[in-house]
Amino acid sequence: MKGNPYFSQKRLVQFSFSLLTLLNIIIITSCHSPAPKGLEARAPMMAYSLQQNNTLLEIQKKEDGKFNTESYDRIYENPFLDSKNYPLSTFAIDVDTASYSNIRRFLKHRQLPPKGAVRIEEMVNYFSYHYPSPKKKAPFSVTTEVSDCPWNLEHRLLLIGLQAKKIEFSKRPPTNIVFLLDVSGSMAAPNKLGLVKRSIRLLVNQLTEKDKVSIVVYAGASGLVLPPTSGDNRERILEALDRLTAGGSTNGGEGIQLAYRTAIENFIPGGVNKVILCTDGDFNVGMTDQSSLIRLIEEKAKSNVFLTVLGFGMGNYKDSTLEKLADKGNGNYGYIDNFNEAKKYFIHDLTGTLITVAKDVKIQVEFNPAVVAKYRLIGYENRIMRAEDFANDKKDGGEVGAGHQVTALYELVLAPSSPLEEKKDKITLKYQGERKLTQAAKSGELATVKVRYKDPEGQKSTLLIFPVVDKGKKWETCSKNFKFAAAVAAFGMILRESPHRGKASYALVRELAREGMGEDKYGYRKEFLELVGIASGLSSKSTN
Repeated sequence: MKGNPYFSQKRLVQFSFSLLTLLNIIIITSCHSPAPKGLEARAPMMAYSLQQNNTLLEIQKKEDGKFNTESYDRIYENPFLDSKNYPLSTFAIDVDTASYSNIRRFLKHRQLPPKGAVRIEEMVNYFSYHYPSPKKKAPFSVTTEVSDCPWNLEHRLLLIGLQAKKIEFSKRPPTNIVFLLDVSGSMAAPNKLGLVKRSIRLLVNQLTEKDKVSIVVYAGASGLVLPPTSGDNRERILEALDRLTAGGSTNGGEGIQLAYRTAIENFIPGGVNKVILCTDGDFNVGMTDQSSLIRLIEEKAKSNVFLTVLGFGMGNYKDSTLEKLADKGNGNYGYIDNFNEAKKYFIHDLTGTLITVAKDVKIQVEFNPAVVAKYRLIGYENRIMRAEDFANDKKDGGEVGAGHQVTALYELVLAPSSPLEEKKDKITLKYQGERKLTQAAKSGELATVKVRYKDPEGQKSTLLIFPVVDKGKKWETCSKNFKFAAAVAAFGMILRESPHRGKASYALVRELAREGMGEDKYGYRKEFLELVGIASGLSSKSTN
């Protein structure tokens, strides 16, 4: 074939076509105005870019992820810890739900998710549970329950549930909302900027004169396309939103600075002050490295402006960056994979999305070694804290919105029947005395749960304490909350191929979920069962 003139001519044609395509893209790109005020004028050019990116998206789908550049942090699972040597388990709470909706996106596209995308605490916390409302002045109630561990019947499972106080949307305080929208070229696909616009409309349609809305956008440069506008001026807000088109590179750092500056200049004391970031997380110009972006967010978080991060899209999605930004920005993190998920955030869970009722919330569990030999916290790997940081008010915890719930699960190995019995072959140490248990260890308590929190604008934390007793409850008599949370946790361990999954199987997950189905107002639990079925089928194919 080397000397065949037909093939040489064919290569020349292919090269010429590729060169023309490249020149066309360069010309189009060079025509983009970086000035924020010119965003409206770029609409015709961006319409072409949108069509072009849609074509690229379809190509990527056909290539089965060939161009996929999504990024996820590796998760090192929590191990079992000896309660005598490590009696304290400390972590910051997490109300993020992004992992579950992202997993759903993978499964709906008939792909098993990457192991790094599976954060079990976010899966469990995606669902609502029937916990009692808080009493008195506390911003949340604390519920505990202990029963059999379904994937290892020799162990026990401890559930800790927090229920934040609920606030009717009509009784919310005044709000100062700044939407920070990524309008770079990577956001051109319909499931990115198009879905962002539809999602924000849901919120805008519920605002009134007591609310203020601003829109900051960023691509190669950032700009304020909607100055603070009364919530009842919906026409103006929606017009600004509809004019937005996608194109250019992504200078997220500049956009973050402008959004926070806008929020701080319009700060409402005693009100809701929030930046809502909508992006795929693909920052590629200006401040691009995670550490710089995180330091920027940490500094801005001191202003008492809270952050909600909403991820969109696929193919170049940067989960690892967005999860950290929400964590350091006193906020929460969600992933909007479809319009129904947008409704969950901006209609069903709206007060939780907007209104923070407690910040820097931390949990510390002290296990009684006379009852618990070993324990393992399921999930929350990236929220673990040092024991001494629990009482340190300078150390950041997690934020809880109105009506939010937090669920944590511990798998427990119970101690022998006579834990205080002396061993005959005990070695005497020269430099250490014998560590003795206190009288409280003989109380029969399983553990003590301590919770610290601050008021949304407070600087000093408040401590709550709750003893836990294992009453020997069997699986058959435990609550539907307990059963469904266990089902979701087991599903996460299977997807992650956890070495601690014991006898967990897709069949067991389905059985547990059906027993714990309970009320399912929006069909989320029914959908969970569908996803378990999809994952089971995909796993069967991968092993054949």
